[in-house]
Amino acid sequence: MDLFNKSGVLVSSVLVLVGALIACQAQEDAVPSPTVIEAVATQMGAQGHPAAERRLQEWADQGSPVAQRELALRYLSNPDKRGEAQKLFERAANAGDAQAAVGLVAMAHDSTPSISSPGITQLNTGRLIKEAATTSYIAR
Repeated sequence: MDLFNKSGVLVSSVLVLVGALIACQAQEDAVPSPTVIEAVATQMGAQGHPAAERRLQEWADQGSPVAQRELALRYLSNPDKRGEAQKLFERAANAGDAQAAVGLVAMAHDSTPSISSPGITQLNTGRLIKEAATTSYIAR
C-alpha cells in the first residue's frame, strides 16, 4: 500500500509538470502587448539583433499589426528589405494601424523608384489613412 501511494504521488507530479510545460508553451505562442513588442523592437536597434528580429517576425506572422509596423520600420534602413517593409506596412495599415499607414504614405512619396508599387496610389494611401484613423485599434 505504501508503494502505491509513492508511485501515485510520482505520477501526479509528472502530470502536473507536463501540464505546466504545456501552459508555458501556449503562453510563448501568444502575441504580447504592443508595449512589449515595441520594447523588443527597440532592443533590435539600428544594427539589428537576430533574436529580436526573429521574435518580431514570429509575431508579425501571427498577425500583430504592431509587430508588422515595427519590423517594417527596422527594414527601412536596409535597401534589400525595403520591399518587405512595404508589404509589412500594408498588412499593418490594413489591420488598422495608423502609424503603419503613415509609414506607407512616406514610402509612396519616397523618390526611390525601387519601392514604388503600382498598388500604392494616392487614392489607396488616402483610403488607408482614413480607415486607420476611423478604426479602433484592438491589441491582439
